[in-house]
Amino acid sequence: MLYLLLASLAFIFLAQKRLDLAVLLIVASTPLYLWRGNLTNLPLTFLEIMILTAFAIWLLKDGPHFKTILKKDKQRTPYPFRWEIIAVLLVSFSGLIVAQISPAALGIWKAYFFEPLLLFILIINLFSNPAGRKKIIGALAISALVISLFAIFQQLSGLFIDNPFWQAAATRRATSFFPYPNAVGLFLGPLIPIFLGQLINYWPSRSWTWKLFYLLTITLSLAAIIAARSEGALAGLIVGLGIFALLINKKVRLIAIVSGILLALTIWLTPPLKEFTLNKIFLKDLSGQIRRQQWQETIAMLKDGRLITGAGISSYQKTVAPYHQDGIWIKTDDPNWLHNIMFTPGYREKMWQPTEIYLYPHNIVLNFWSELGILGALLFIWIIAKAMTMAEKVSRDKNDSEHHLALGLLGALIVLTVHGLVDVPYFKNDLAALFWIYLALIGSLNLKSNEKNLTKGNR
Repeated sequence: MLYLLLASLAFIFLAQKRLDLAVLLIVASTPLYLWRGNLTNLPLTFLEIMILTAFAIWLLKDGPHFKTILKKDKQRTPYPFRWEIIAVLLVSFSGLIVAQISPAALGIWKAYFFEPLLLFILIINLFSNPAGRKKIIGALAISALVISLFAIFQQLSGLFIDNPFWQAAATRRATSFFPYPNAVGLFLGPLIPIFLGQLINYWPSRSWTWKLFYLLTITLSLAAIIAARSEGALAGLIVGLGIFALLINKKVRLIAIVSGILLALTIWLTPPLKEFTLNKIFLKDLSGQIRRQQWQETIAMLKDGRLITGAGISSYQKTVAPYHQDGIWIKTDDPNWLHNIMFTPGYREKMWQPTEIYLYPHNIVLNFWSELGILGALLFIWIIAKAMTMAEKVSRDKNDSEHHLALGLLGALIVLTVHGLVDVPYFKNDLAALFWIYLALIGSLNLKSNEKNLTKGNR
Protein backbone atom coordinates (compact mmCIF):
# COMPACT_ATOMS: atom_id res chain seq x y z
CA MET A 1 0.00 0.00 0.00
CA LEU A 2 2.94 2.32 0.73
CA TYR A 3 4.35 1.81 -2.78
CA LEU A 4 0.92 2.51 -4.26
CA LEU A 5 0.75 5.77 -2.30
CA LEU A 6 4.24 6.84 -3.40
CA ALA A 7 3.47 6.02 -7.04
CA SER A 8 0.23 7.99 -6.80
CA LEU A 9 2.05 11.04 -5.42
CA ALA A 10 4.62 10.81 -8.22
CA PHE A 11 1.82 10.64 -10.80
CA ILE A 12 0.08 13.68 -9.27
CA PHE A 13 3.33 15.62 -9.60
CA LEU A 14 3.72 14.53 -13.24
CA ALA A 15 0.10 15.37 -14.10
CA GLN A 16 0.46 18.87 -12.65
CA LYS A 17 3.62 19.54 -14.66
CA ARG A 18 2.82 17.70 -17.91
CA LEU A 19 -0.78 16.52 -18.16
CA ASP A 20 -0.25 15.27 -21.71
CA LEU A 21 2.57 12.96 -20.61
CA ALA A 22 0.46 11.76 -17.69
CA VAL A 23 -2.38 10.75 -20.02
CA LEU A 24 0.06 9.01 -22.36
CA LEU A 25 1.40 7.11 -19.36
CA ILE A 26 -2.16 5.98 -18.58
CA VAL A 27 -2.62 4.76 -22.16
CA ALA A 28 0.71 2.91 -22.09
CA SER A 29 0.10 1.26 -18.72
CA THR A 30 -3.53 0.10 -18.62
CA PRO A 31 -2.40 -3.34 -17.29
CA LEU A 32 -1.50 -1.54 -14.05
CA TYR A 33 -5.07 -2.24 -13.00
CA LEU A 34 -3.46 -5.38 -11.55
CA TRP A 35 -1.84 -3.18 -8.90
CA ARG A 36 -4.66 -2.90 -6.41
CA GLY A 37 -5.48 -1.36 -3.06
CA ASN A 38 -8.59 -0.59 -1.00
CA LEU A 39 -10.26 2.65 0.00
CA THR A 40 -12.89 2.20 2.74
CA ASN A 41 -13.65 -1.37 1.48
CA LEU A 42 -13.96 -0.11 -2.11
CA PRO A 43 -11.39 -1.68 -4.46
CA LEU A 44 -9.10 0.83 -6.13
CA THR A 45 -6.40 0.19 -8.74
CA PHE A 46 -3.44 2.32 -9.75
CA LEU A 47 -5.00 2.68 -13.21
CA GLU A 48 -8.09 4.21 -11.59
CA ILE A 49 -5.98 6.54 -9.46
CA MET A 50 -4.18 7.77 -12.58
CA ILE A 51 -7.40 8.37 -14.54
CA LEU A 52 -9.16 10.17 -11.68
CA THR A 53 -6.10 12.29 -10.93
CA ALA A 54 -5.54 13.30 -14.57
CA PHE A 55 -9.20 14.16 -15.09
CA ALA A 56 -9.39 16.21 -11.89
CA ILE A 57 -6.30 18.23 -12.85
CA TRP A 58 -7.61 18.75 -16.39
CA LEU A 59 -10.99 19.85 -15.06
CA LEU A 60 -9.40 22.32 -12.66
CA LYS A 61 -7.27 23.78 -15.42
CA ASP A 62 -9.84 23.78 -18.23
CA GLY A 63 -13.03 23.74 -16.18
CA PRO A 64 -14.26 27.14 -17.41
CA HIS A 65 -14.20 25.78 -20.97
CA PHE A 66 -15.93 22.50 -20.11
CA LYS A 67 -19.37 24.05 -20.60
CA THR A 68 -18.62 24.61 -24.31
CA ILE A 69 -19.08 20.87 -24.82
CA LEU A 70 -22.86 21.31 -24.59
CA LYS A 71 -22.97 24.84 -26.02
CA LYS A 72 -25.03 25.26 -29.17
CA ASP A 73 -22.95 26.82 -31.91
CA LYS A 74 -23.64 26.48 -35.61
CA GLN A 75 -19.93 26.86 -36.37
CA ARG A 76 -19.00 24.13 -33.92
CA THR A 77 -19.10 20.42 -34.80
CA PRO A 78 -20.90 18.16 -32.28
CA TYR A 79 -18.90 16.56 -29.48
CA PRO A 80 -18.41 12.90 -30.56
CA PHE A 81 -20.53 10.26 -28.80
CA ARG A 82 -21.88 12.91 -26.39
CA TRP A 83 -25.39 11.41 -26.21
CA GLU A 84 -24.01 7.89 -26.03
CA ILE A 85 -21.85 8.90 -23.06
CA ILE A 86 -24.90 10.23 -21.21
CA ALA A 87 -26.86 7.07 -22.10
CA VAL A 88 -24.02 4.82 -20.86
CA LEU A 89 -23.94 6.65 -17.53
CA LEU A 90 -27.72 6.36 -17.13
CA VAL A 91 -27.98 2.72 -18.21
CA SER A 92 -24.96 1.62 -16.19
CA PHE A 93 -26.28 3.40 -13.12
CA SER A 94 -29.58 1.55 -13.55
CA GLY A 95 -27.56 -1.70 -13.57
CA LEU A 96 -25.97 -0.53 -10.35
CA ILE A 97 -29.42 0.01 -8.81
CA VAL A 98 -30.56 -3.47 -9.91
CA ALA A 99 -27.49 -4.81 -8.05
CA GLN A 100 -28.62 -2.78 -4.99
CA ILE A 101 -25.49 -0.60 -5.19
CA SER A 102 -23.34 -3.23 -3.50
CA PRO A 103 -19.63 -2.42 -2.97
CA ALA A 104 -18.68 -4.96 -5.64
CA ALA A 105 -21.14 -3.47 -8.15
CA LEU A 106 -19.98 0.07 -7.33
CA GLY A 107 -16.36 -0.95 -7.88
CA ILE A 108 -17.22 -2.47 -11.26
CA TRP A 109 -19.31 0.56 -12.27
CA LYS A 110 -16.58 3.09 -11.62
CA ALA A 111 -13.82 0.96 -13.19
CA TYR A 112 -15.69 -0.22 -16.32
CA PHE A 113 -17.99 2.69 -17.09
CA PHE A 114 -17.34 5.94 -15.22
CA GLU A 115 -13.54 6.14 -15.39
CA PRO A 116 -13.14 4.93 -19.01
CA LEU A 117 -15.52 7.75 -20.01
CA LEU A 118 -13.25 10.22 -18.21
CA LEU A 119 -10.29 8.84 -20.18
CA PHE A 120 -12.28 9.27 -23.41
CA ILE A 121 -12.90 12.94 -22.56
CA LEU A 122 -9.21 13.51 -21.76
CA ILE A 123 -8.05 12.05 -25.07
CA ILE A 124 -10.65 13.93 -27.10
CA ASN A 125 -9.64 17.22 -25.52
CA LEU A 126 -5.86 16.76 -25.38
CA PHE A 127 -5.02 14.65 -28.43
CA SER A 128 -7.57 15.49 -31.15
CA ASN A 129 -5.04 16.21 -33.89
CA PRO A 130 -2.78 14.04 -36.07
CA ALA A 131 0.25 14.54 -33.80
CA GLY A 132 -1.84 13.67 -30.74
CA ARG A 133 -3.22 10.52 -32.33
CA LYS A 134 0.32 9.41 -33.23
CA LYS A 135 1.31 9.80 -29.58
CA ILE A 136 -1.68 7.79 -28.34
CA ILE A 137 -0.99 4.95 -30.78
CA GLY A 138 2.70 5.05 -29.92
CA ALA A 139 1.79 4.67 -26.23
CA LEU A 140 -0.47 1.71 -27.07
CA ALA A 141 2.37 0.15 -29.08
CA ILE A 142 4.81 0.44 -26.16
CA SER A 143 2.29 -1.36 -23.96
CA ALA A 144 1.73 -4.07 -26.59
CA LEU A 145 5.47 -4.52 -27.05
CA VAL A 146 6.13 -5.07 -23.34
CA ILE A 147 3.19 -7.46 -22.96
CA SER A 148 4.25 -9.41 -26.06
CA LEU A 149 7.90 -9.73 -25.03
CA PHE A 150 6.92 -11.12 -21.63
CA ALA A 151 4.46 -13.58 -23.20
CA ILE A 152 7.09 -14.82 -25.65
CA PHE A 153 9.60 -15.19 -22.80
CA GLN A 154 7.05 -17.28 -20.89
CA GLN A 155 6.45 -19.47 -23.93
CA LEU A 156 10.17 -20.11 -24.42
CA SER A 157 11.07 -20.62 -20.76
CA GLY A 158 7.89 -21.78 -19.02
CA LEU A 159 8.65 -19.35 -16.19
CA PHE A 160 6.12 -17.12 -14.40
CA ILE A 161 3.08 -19.15 -15.49
CA ASP A 162 1.17 -19.96 -12.31
CA ASN A 163 -1.18 -22.62 -13.69
CA PRO A 164 0.67 -26.00 -13.95
CA PHE A 165 -1.38 -27.08 -16.98
CA TRP A 166 -0.55 -23.90 -18.91
CA GLN A 167 3.07 -24.15 -17.77
CA ALA A 168 3.63 -27.73 -19.00
CA ALA A 169 5.57 -27.78 -22.29
CA ALA A 170 2.95 -29.87 -24.15
CA THR A 171 0.04 -27.61 -23.15
CA ARG A 172 1.87 -24.33 -22.58
CA ARG A 173 -0.11 -21.12 -22.90
CA ALA A 174 1.50 -17.77 -22.14
CA THR A 175 -0.40 -15.37 -19.89
CA SER A 176 2.03 -12.40 -19.89
CA PHE A 177 1.14 -10.16 -16.92
CA PHE A 178 -2.48 -11.33 -16.91
CA PRO A 179 -4.16 -14.11 -14.89
CA TYR A 180 -5.25 -16.18 -17.92
CA PRO A 181 -4.11 -16.71 -21.56
CA ASN A 182 -7.12 -15.30 -23.43
CA ALA A 183 -6.47 -11.93 -21.80
CA VAL A 184 -3.38 -11.67 -24.02
CA GLY A 185 -5.50 -12.09 -27.16
CA LEU A 186 -8.24 -9.78 -25.90
CA PHE A 187 -5.67 -7.04 -25.28
CA LEU A 188 -3.42 -7.43 -28.34
CA GLY A 189 -5.86 -8.64 -31.01
CA PRO A 190 -7.68 -5.34 -31.71
CA LEU A 191 -4.41 -3.39 -31.55
CA ILE A 192 -2.77 -5.18 -34.49
CA PRO A 193 -5.02 -3.61 -37.20
CA ILE A 194 -4.45 -0.17 -35.62
CA PHE A 195 -0.68 -0.64 -35.73
CA LEU A 196 -0.95 -1.89 -39.31
CA GLY A 197 -2.90 1.22 -40.31
CA GLN A 198 -0.32 3.43 -38.63
CA LEU A 199 2.51 1.50 -40.30
CA ILE A 200 0.97 2.14 -43.73
CA ASN A 201 0.64 5.83 -42.84
CA TYR A 202 4.37 5.93 -42.04
CA TRP A 203 5.41 3.87 -45.08
CA PRO A 204 5.98 6.81 -47.51
CA SER A 205 8.31 8.38 -44.93
CA ARG A 206 12.05 8.10 -45.50
CA SER A 207 12.70 7.38 -41.86
CA TRP A 208 12.72 3.67 -41.01
CA THR A 209 12.59 4.12 -37.23
CA TRP A 210 8.80 4.11 -36.88
CA LYS A 211 8.37 1.58 -39.69
CA LEU A 212 10.62 -0.92 -37.92
CA PHE A 213 9.01 -0.14 -34.57
CA TYR A 214 5.50 -0.94 -35.81
CA LEU A 215 6.67 -3.95 -37.86
CA LEU A 216 8.32 -5.36 -34.75
CA THR A 217 5.30 -4.60 -32.56
CA ILE A 218 2.87 -6.24 -35.00
CA THR A 219 5.08 -9.33 -35.37
CA LEU A 220 5.66 -9.79 -31.64
CA SER A 221 1.99 -9.12 -30.81
CA LEU A 222 0.93 -11.84 -33.24
CA ALA A 223 3.58 -14.19 -31.82
CA ALA A 224 2.29 -13.50 -28.29
CA ILE A 225 -1.29 -14.30 -29.29
CA ILE A 226 -0.08 -17.58 -30.78
CA ALA A 227 1.93 -18.28 -27.62
CA ALA A 228 -1.25 -17.74 -25.60
CA ARG A 229 -3.20 -19.99 -28.02
CA SER A 230 -5.99 -17.43 -28.11
CA GLU A 231 -8.11 -18.91 -30.88
CA GLY A 232 -10.82 -16.25 -30.54
CA ALA A 233 -8.28 -13.48 -31.13
CA LEU A 234 -6.83 -15.29 -34.16
CA ALA A 235 -10.32 -15.78 -35.62
CA GLY A 236 -11.06 -12.11 -35.02
CA LEU A 237 -7.81 -11.12 -36.72
CA ILE A 238 -8.58 -13.25 -39.77
CA VAL A 239 -11.92 -11.47 -40.19
CA GLY A 240 -10.65 -8.00 -39.20
CA LEU A 241 -7.53 -8.06 -41.36
CA GLY A 242 -9.52 -9.65 -44.19
CA ILE A 243 -11.96 -6.73 -44.22
CA PHE A 244 -9.00 -4.34 -43.86
CA ALA A 245 -7.51 -5.85 -47.03
CA LEU A 246 -10.81 -5.73 -48.91
CA LEU A 247 -11.24 -2.01 -48.23
CA ILE A 248 -7.69 -0.70 -48.57
CA ASN A 249 -7.51 -0.55 -52.41
CA LYS A 250 -8.45 -2.52 -55.52
CA LYS A 251 -5.10 -4.29 -55.92
CA VAL A 252 -4.96 -5.54 -52.34
CA ARG A 253 -8.67 -6.41 -52.53
CA LEU A 254 -8.03 -8.72 -55.49
CA ILE A 255 -5.10 -10.38 -53.70
CA ALA A 256 -7.25 -10.81 -50.57
CA ILE A 257 -10.13 -12.38 -52.51
CA VAL A 258 -7.84 -14.83 -54.36
CA SER A 259 -6.00 -15.70 -51.12
CA GLY A 260 -9.32 -16.23 -49.31
CA ILE A 261 -10.58 -18.57 -52.05
CA LEU A 262 -7.34 -20.58 -52.03
CA LEU A 263 -7.40 -20.82 -48.22
CA ALA A 264 -11.05 -21.96 -48.23
CA LEU A 265 -10.30 -24.59 -50.88
CA THR A 266 -7.26 -25.83 -48.97
CA ILE A 267 -9.30 -26.20 -45.77
CA TRP A 268 -12.21 -27.87 -47.57
CA LEU A 269 -9.99 -30.37 -49.41
CA THR A 270 -7.90 -31.27 -46.35
CA PRO A 271 -10.09 -33.46 -44.08
CA PRO A 272 -8.27 -32.76 -40.77
CA LEU A 273 -8.31 -29.01 -41.42
CA LYS A 274 -11.93 -29.14 -42.54
CA GLU A 275 -13.01 -31.03 -39.41
CA PHE A 276 -11.03 -28.70 -37.13
CA THR A 277 -12.47 -25.56 -38.79
CA LEU A 278 -16.07 -26.76 -38.76
CA ASN A 279 -15.78 -27.84 -35.12
CA LYS A 280 -14.55 -24.35 -34.23
CA ILE A 281 -17.16 -22.49 -36.31
CA PHE A 282 -20.09 -24.55 -34.99
CA LEU A 283 -18.67 -24.76 -31.43
CA LYS A 284 -18.48 -28.55 -31.41
CA ASP A 285 -15.14 -28.74 -29.59
CA LEU A 286 -14.92 -28.84 -25.79
CA SER A 287 -14.61 -25.08 -25.24
CA GLY A 288 -17.43 -24.48 -27.73
CA GLN A 289 -19.73 -26.92 -25.95
CA ILE A 290 -18.98 -25.24 -22.61
CA ARG A 291 -19.80 -21.84 -24.15
CA ARG A 292 -23.11 -23.13 -25.54
CA GLN A 293 -24.04 -24.48 -22.11
CA GLN A 294 -23.17 -21.11 -20.54
CA TRP A 295 -25.40 -19.30 -23.03
CA GLN A 296 -28.32 -21.69 -22.40
CA GLU A 297 -28.05 -21.07 -18.66
CA THR A 298 -27.80 -17.30 -19.17
CA ILE A 299 -30.82 -17.20 -21.47
CA ALA A 300 -32.82 -19.29 -18.99
CA MET A 301 -31.88 -16.82 -16.25
CA LEU A 302 -32.84 -13.80 -18.38
CA LYS A 303 -36.16 -15.34 -19.40
CA ASP A 304 -37.06 -15.84 -15.75
CA GLY A 305 -38.16 -12.24 -15.15
CA ARG A 306 -34.87 -10.53 -16.05
CA LEU A 307 -35.20 -9.81 -19.78
CA ILE A 308 -35.42 -6.06 -19.14
CA THR A 309 -33.15 -5.54 -16.15
CA GLY A 310 -30.59 -8.32 -16.52
CA ALA A 311 -28.89 -9.60 -13.36
CA GLY A 312 -27.35 -6.24 -12.44
CA ILE A 313 -23.72 -5.19 -12.34
CA SER A 314 -21.44 -7.80 -10.76
CA SER A 315 -24.43 -10.05 -9.97
CA TYR A 316 -24.25 -12.58 -12.82
CA GLN A 317 -22.58 -15.43 -10.93
CA LYS A 318 -25.02 -15.28 -8.03
CA THR A 319 -28.10 -14.84 -10.23
CA VAL A 320 -27.29 -17.58 -12.74
CA ALA A 321 -26.34 -20.14 -10.06
CA PRO A 322 -29.85 -21.72 -9.78
CA TYR A 323 -29.81 -22.35 -13.56
CA HIS A 324 -26.29 -23.77 -13.64
CA GLN A 325 -25.48 -27.41 -14.39
CA ASP A 326 -22.47 -28.90 -12.64
CA GLY A 327 -21.13 -30.30 -15.89
CA ILE A 328 -21.81 -31.42 -19.45
CA TRP A 329 -21.51 -34.64 -21.39
CA ILE A 330 -18.89 -34.04 -24.08
CA LYS A 331 -20.60 -34.85 -27.38
CA THR A 332 -18.74 -36.57 -30.23
CA ASP A 333 -19.58 -37.91 -33.69
CA ASP A 334 -19.51 -41.49 -32.34
CA PRO A 335 -22.85 -43.09 -33.44
CA ASN A 336 -22.83 -45.12 -30.20
CA TRP A 337 -22.21 -42.04 -28.04
CA LEU A 338 -25.57 -42.05 -26.23
CA HIS A 339 -25.51 -45.82 -25.67
CA ASN A 340 -21.99 -45.67 -24.22
CA ILE A 341 -22.92 -42.71 -22.00
CA MET A 342 -25.84 -44.69 -20.59
CA PHE A 343 -24.31 -48.14 -20.23
CA THR A 344 -20.50 -47.88 -20.16
CA PRO A 345 -19.25 -46.48 -16.82
CA GLY A 346 -15.66 -45.90 -17.97
CA TYR A 347 -16.78 -44.06 -21.11
CA ARG A 348 -19.34 -42.05 -19.15
CA GLU A 349 -16.69 -40.92 -16.69
CA LYS A 350 -14.36 -39.93 -19.54
CA MET A 351 -17.05 -37.88 -21.27
CA TRP A 352 -18.16 -35.94 -18.19
CA GLN A 353 -16.80 -32.40 -18.02
CA PRO A 354 -17.38 -30.37 -14.82
CA THR A 355 -18.17 -26.71 -15.51
CA GLU A 356 -17.79 -23.65 -13.32
CA ILE A 357 -19.81 -20.45 -13.17
CA TYR A 358 -17.76 -17.78 -14.89
CA LEU A 359 -17.92 -14.06 -14.12
CA TYR A 360 -19.68 -13.39 -17.44
CA PRO A 361 -21.53 -15.42 -20.11
CA HIS A 362 -18.68 -15.12 -22.65
CA ASN A 363 -20.73 -13.54 -25.41
CA ILE A 364 -20.59 -9.82 -26.14
CA VAL A 365 -24.38 -9.41 -26.32
CA LEU A 366 -25.16 -11.60 -23.30
CA ASN A 367 -22.35 -9.96 -21.31
CA PHE A 368 -23.94 -6.52 -21.62
CA TRP A 369 -27.48 -7.91 -21.32
CA SER A 370 -26.79 -9.72 -18.06
CA GLU A 371 -24.97 -6.73 -16.53
CA LEU A 372 -26.98 -3.78 -17.87
CA GLY A 373 -30.25 -5.23 -19.11
CA ILE A 374 -31.63 -5.20 -22.64
CA LEU A 375 -31.19 -1.42 -23.00
CA GLY A 376 -27.51 -1.75 -22.14
CA ALA A 377 -27.01 -4.50 -24.72
CA LEU A 378 -28.79 -2.47 -27.41
CA LEU A 379 -26.87 0.68 -26.46
CA PHE A 380 -23.47 -0.95 -26.84
CA ILE A 381 -24.49 -2.61 -30.11
CA TRP A 382 -25.46 0.89 -31.31
CA ILE A 383 -22.16 2.41 -30.10
CA ILE A 384 -20.05 -0.25 -31.83
CA ALA A 385 -22.07 0.01 -35.05
CA LYS A 386 -21.87 3.81 -35.01
CA ALA A 387 -18.12 3.77 -34.38
CA MET A 388 -17.61 1.29 -37.23
CA THR A 389 -19.66 3.50 -39.55
CA MET A 390 -17.67 6.60 -38.58
CA ALA A 391 -14.33 4.82 -39.08
CA GLU A 392 -15.39 3.40 -42.45
CA LYS A 393 -16.56 6.85 -43.59
CA VAL A 394 -13.17 8.45 -42.80
CA SER A 395 -11.31 5.52 -44.39
CA ARG A 396 -13.07 6.21 -47.72
CA ASP A 397 -11.54 9.69 -47.92
CA LYS A 398 -8.28 8.92 -49.73
CA ASN A 399 -7.26 12.58 -49.41
CA ASP A 400 -7.21 12.21 -45.64
CA SER A 401 -3.66 11.43 -44.51
CA GLU A 402 -5.02 9.22 -41.73
CA HIS A 403 -7.51 7.15 -43.72
CA HIS A 404 -5.42 4.01 -43.17
CA LEU A 405 -5.55 4.62 -39.42
CA ALA A 406 -9.35 4.88 -39.67
CA LEU A 407 -9.35 1.55 -41.50
CA GLY A 408 -7.19 0.07 -38.73
CA LEU A 409 -9.64 1.29 -36.09
CA LEU A 410 -12.50 -0.28 -38.04
CA GLY A 411 -10.49 -3.52 -38.10
CA ALA A 412 -9.92 -3.24 -34.33
CA LEU A 413 -13.66 -3.09 -33.63
CA ILE A 414 -14.25 -6.05 -35.96
CA VAL A 415 -11.59 -8.10 -34.15
CA LEU A 416 -13.11 -7.11 -30.81
CA THR A 417 -16.62 -8.06 -31.93
CA VAL A 418 -15.70 -11.40 -33.52
CA HIS A 419 -13.61 -12.43 -30.51
CA GLY A 420 -16.42 -11.16 -28.30
CA LEU A 421 -18.82 -13.72 -29.73
CA VAL A 422 -17.12 -16.30 -27.49
CA ASP A 423 -15.37 -14.19 -24.86
CA VAL A 424 -15.51 -11.02 -22.73
CA PRO A 425 -13.90 -8.13 -24.67
CA TYR A 426 -15.10 -5.29 -22.42
CA PHE A 427 -15.66 -6.27 -18.76
CA LYS A 428 -12.09 -5.90 -17.55
CA ASN A 429 -10.34 -2.72 -16.40
CA ASP A 430 -7.81 -2.48 -19.22
CA LEU A 431 -10.23 -3.65 -21.93
CA ALA A 432 -12.90 -1.10 -20.94
CA ALA A 433 -10.24 1.64 -21.05
CA LEU A 434 -8.99 0.42 -24.46
CA PHE A 435 -12.53 0.36 -25.84
CA TRP A 436 -13.05 4.04 -25.03
CA ILE A 437 -9.57 4.88 -26.32
CA TYR A 438 -10.60 3.37 -29.68
CA LEU A 439 -13.80 5.44 -29.60
CA ALA A 440 -11.82 8.60 -28.74
CA LEU A 441 -9.50 8.03 -31.72
CA ILE A 442 -12.45 7.36 -34.05
CA GLY A 443 -14.37 10.31 -32.62
CA SER A 444 -11.43 12.67 -33.11
CA LEU A 445 -10.95 11.48 -36.70
CA ASN A 446 -14.64 12.01 -37.37
CA LEU A 447 -14.45 15.44 -35.71
CA LYS A 448 -11.64 16.42 -38.07
CA SER A 449 -13.61 15.12 -41.07
CA ASN A 450 -16.73 17.05 -40.04
CA GLU A 451 -14.77 20.24 -39.46
CA LYS A 452 -13.16 19.88 -42.87
CA ASN A 453 -16.57 19.44 -44.51
CA LEU A 454 -17.91 22.43 -42.55
CA THR A 455 -15.02 24.55 -43.80
CA LYS A 456 -15.73 23.51 -47.38
CA GLY A 457 -19.41 24.32 -46.93
CA ASN A 458 -18.60 27.85 -45.71
CA ARG A 459 -16.45 28.71 -48.73
